[in-house]
Amino acid sequence: MTEAHPSPWRSHDFRRLFAAGALSHLGSNVGYVAIPLLAVTALGAGPGQAGALAALSTAAFLLIGLPAGAWVDRLPGRRVLVAADAARAVLFASIPVAWWLGVLSLPQLYAVVLLNGCATVFFDVGSQSALPELVGRERLVRANAALVSLMAGAGIAGRGAGGLLVQFLTAPLAILGGAVAYLASATGLTGIGRQRPPAVAPAERRRLRAEIAEGLRHVFGSRELRALTLAAALGNLGAQMINAMLPVLFTRELGLPAGALGAFWAAGGLGVLIGAGVARRLAVRLGHGRAQVLSGLWFSPAVLAVALVDDGPWLWVAGAGWLAAMVRTGIGNVLGVTLRQHMTPDPLLGRMNATVRFLLTGALAVGSALGGLVGQTAGVRTAVWAGAICMAGAFLPLLCSPLRTLRELPAVTAPLAGPPGNGQAEAPRYRHEPGRKDEPGSAGRRR
Repeated sequence: MTEAHPSPWRSHDFRRLFAAGALSHLGSNVGYVAIPLLAVTALGAGPGQAGALAALSTAAFLLIGLPAGAWVDRLPGRRVLVAADAARAVLFASIPVAWWLGVLSLPQLYAVVLLNGCATVFFDVGSQSALPELVGRERLVRANAALVSLMAGAGIAGRGAGGLLVQFLTAPLAILGGAVAYLASATGLTGIGRQRPPAVAPAERRRLRAEIAEGLRHVFGSRELRALTLAAALGNLGAQMINAMLPVLFTRELGLPAGALGAFWAAGGLGVLIGAGVARRLAVRLGHGRAQVLSGLWFSPAVLAVALVDDGPWLWVAGAGWLAAMVRTGIGNVLGVTLRQHMTPDPLLGRMNATVRFLLTGALAVGSALGGLVGQTAGVRTAVWAGAICMAGAFLPLLCSPLRTLRELPAVTAPLAGPPGNGQAEAPRYRHEPGRKDEPGSAGRRR
């Protein structure tokens, strides 16, 4: 049995979103390498300060992540994406300007990464919420695979290039390149014709708190969504404990050049790319839920090799372990995002994505701070070991959930009408049917 409308590439707007996303991810990944290296090598940042810098880069999801979902549901999708990328371009450009004027400081880097994170909140939530509108739900597996592959490819190119640019051209010039990439992305996004309309008309809007609570109930009221979110949050927590300490470990303790750190992170991007490439085939063969559980069992323990990193052969061993662990991440990104989108009706997409991103990226912020604290008090390698153990066991919530037997993509049913009371319309409630097959032509049907 074949899929109807199998390719999202038929959509002009999806091609626009993909091209703009390529530039946006490139800018983000260059900054991911260049900003902490600038802090460590030029401004003398120690493990605690490096951890704080990494934590602030994702703290925005804890600060505004939940209301951002309700705001995204109220705003036209394209405007959100364009404004977010334009803001990130300005913020990145401020770093080389301050450097050339001789006034760059750690507090400015803290402010830039925090505000950049706020813009990223809106971009990430907005892009994931717009995707079903741009390609249709029947194309989501292929579209998400393409976008995760893009993210991985940008990780390879951006982090590898970021390390080399820092090594040969200095960090400020690398960050300026990231600002140009963001600006180009914002320009490209203006060409999207179809955009996700506001989910709720202004006259029908309720209090922001009530809309946020509805998104929280949707995520935490589902055993499948709870397991997906908890597993991803644990993976992010462990990964960020490792990533926050790698600049210190590579440059100070091992004496390796910036290019080596960029190459190590690029290996992780290659792993995500491989995982995204095989995710759909694994889902067809094993089932959408079982593929995530089994891939965690197969690949996640390899991350323990990262804690053995050293110069010489052990650098290659650690790099191979990181690559294998990121294969699992690539598989989980494609199938996990697709499952979340299928389990969520259109009016709740922004709030669902914001709730999940709040928890997932909040885990990154906590992981950065925790990595910096453990690195400062117990040693950098201890922090890396702790992160690796957390990451290796992150798939266990999936193993203990109904997802371990889930084969088909679930179908979202129509809203459940609630009785009005006291002159106010009750908030709509939704349910999904995990065991039900999608309609013919779904990307989740077995061939």
